[in-house]
Amino acid sequence: MVRINGEDKAAAGKSLCDYLQEAGYDSRAIAVEYNEIILPKQDYERTVLQDGDVVEIVCFMGGG
Repeated sequence: MVRINGEDKAAAGKSLCDYLQEAGYDSRAIAVEYNEIILPKQDYERTVLQDGDVVEIVCFMGGG
């Protein structure tokens, strides 16, 4: 299991990019912390989620 935003998800073996697409995230409007490291967007495709990983996804919001 992979802990994503505080919830255990069966995402091990998927690339981070694939998970984000399946979950409906727009990669242009998020930041991802992967095992306590902020990942550059170019690493999303080559980062494969493993059991025990911890991922935090933060969405940017506009406002005024």
